[in-house]
Amino acid sequence: MDAPHSDAAPVLSGRERRALRRLAHGLRPVVQVGGSGITDGVIAALDVALRDHELVKLEIAHEREERALLADEVASRTGSAVAGLIGKMAILYRPARDPDKRRIELSVEARA
Repeated sequence: MDAPHSDAAPVLSGRERRALRRLAHGLRPVVQVGGSGITDGVIAALDVALRDHELVKLEIAHEREERALLADEVASRTGSAVAGLIGKMAILYRPARDPDKRRIELSVEARA
C-alpha cells in the first residue's frame, strides 16, 4: 500500500470549487467518518480513493459544529482540498501526481 500523500494540498479558487461541486453531484460517498472519528483506516481508504478518482465524497456522521473541522483535518492528512461541505457530505479533491493521469482538468471545468 502506498504511504499517504504528502504533497501540499491544492489551492482552489471559488470558480474551481463550484466546478468540483458540480462534478461531485452524482457521486456516492466512498468513506464514512463514524463514531470512531478519523482513524488511520479512514485516511488510508481516502488516500486510495483520491489516488484512483481525484474527487470523492466523504460522509461525516458527526454534529454540525464538528463537520467542518473534521473535513479540514482529513484534507490536511490526505493532502487534498475541501471543495465543498454540504450537509453531512464533504467533497475532497486531490489531482493525480502524474499530470498525464489526471481525470479532471480544472482549467476546463472552471470555464464551463
